[in-house]
Amino acid sequence: MGGFARLAAAAAAVGFSACAADVPLVDLAIENVTVIDAENGARTARTVLVRGDTIIDVVAAGDAPNAEQVVDGTGRYLIPGLWDMHVHTTYDPALTPAMPGLFLRWGITSVRDTGGLLDRVLPVVEAWRAEGATAPRIFFAGPLLDGAKVVYDGNGRPEICTGNATVEDARAQVAELDAAGVDFIKIYEMVSPEVFDALVLAGEERGLPIDAHVPLSMRARDVAPRVNSMEHLRNVELDCSANPAALLAAREREFVRDPGEAGGDLRTRLQGLQRVPAVLAYDARECEQVFATMASTIQVPTLRLNSFALHPAFVDDGWFDAVAGAPAPIAESWDAAGRAWRADPQQQDTIFAGWSLRMVGEMHARGIPIGAGTDTPINYSLPGYALHTELEMLVRAGLAPLDAIRAATIRPAEFFGVQEMGRIEPGMRADLVLLDADPLADIRNTRRIAGVVTKGRMLAPEALEQLGR
Repeated sequence: MGGFARLAAAAAAVGFSACAADVPLVDLAIENVTVIDAENGARTARTVLVRGDTIIDVVAAGDAPNAEQVVDGTGRYLIPGLWDMHVHTTYDPALTPAMPGLFLRWGITSVRDTGGLLDRVLPVVEAWRAEGATAPRIFFAGPLLDGAKVVYDGNGRPEICTGNATVEDARAQVAELDAAGVDFIKIYEMVSPEVFDALVLAGEERGLPIDAHVPLSMRARDVAPRVNSMEHLRNVELDCSANPAALLAAREREFVRDPGEAGGDLRTRLQGLQRVPAVLAYDARECEQVFATMASTIQVPTLRLNSFALHPAFVDDGWFDAVAGAPAPIAESWDAAGRAWRADPQQQDTIFAGWSLRMVGEMHARGIPIGAGTDTPINYSLPGYALHTELEMLVRAGLAPLDAIRAATIRPAEFFGVQEMGRIEPGMRADLVLLDADPLADIRNTRRIAGVVTKGRMLAPEALEQLGR
């Protein structure tokens, strides 16, 4: 094996060997592995060849490949690198530096940052995208584009919103974000219909994909056809009720009742007034009309967040093990919170949690596209690990394991119109996750990671273990 023997020894945990050829044709070969992606299903006994950041070929396993690194995939499973479609990298500064490592440790090779002020997000993006950085690919929106009132204004909540009181404000904001290099824009909940229209049109003019919460001043059926993705199922329940027009009229009255009320307080009050009553007044005929508008709009339900009351992070022993690998201040604080909950479990209202699970199942049954996102790091969502919980919740809602994998691979690529990600085929980007067990037999097997390929570089388990601390 000559000069490659040292590489084989260093990577023994994932079965690396070295090639005797004098001039390797590819940088990396994963041989005799079962390859799984959402477009092609499972293909057994394959060898995947990688040069640089590109998959060169996927061939039948056979003779030893001519590669600088060879990974033995016998008995293992290879899936595309996973995405988290809903992340806030700057929401908790204590976690921000550890995020790239934590994500990669758990096989998340791409993230969509769905909200942060430019002066805080841009340095993160620059660091993650730097040549040679050990970090996922990152796509970012800049701040949440809110209305005259702002929810996340820095008063008792992190500051991740900017206000758009007028149509002119909206146009100027999108122009500024486009100039800063954002990959998409995110419309938030307090915008007026006029500002919503202006933001959508400005985004479309610049070719920017559009993500949104359903604004409280609008109905979901009027928002869905005009955006590329929607988050948390937020405010969809209001349009699926027996009398959505009356609920909207009531919100319109509340918007002007107290001009001095903070945006976050108003949103919380409206949710308290309307969310559970709307769920209890669910009307299948109204909701079918809403579903009909969502045919091409990716829904990112963040079920680990929405259904936390049914499945808190703390019930899962794996969460405690994962948290132990986070930076010490986070590990200590979150572990203590989890153990306190276990000692005295708090009963919560599960009406919205159960509705969220049911809605995702119904959406999926109608062919509405579903994307996988977590809202990391909100509500004890550990970067990376939380995405596996989200996949499990999607399966619990009614998706097959392969559909859940699609939600974390193909759907995010579709949102950005990226053709070279999400599948294991020639010409695709070399982001891959090697597993020790079959994720199609049990979606929880996506946690059983034997190696991660990020931008063509293989990280063995011992390297992954050191990331994010």
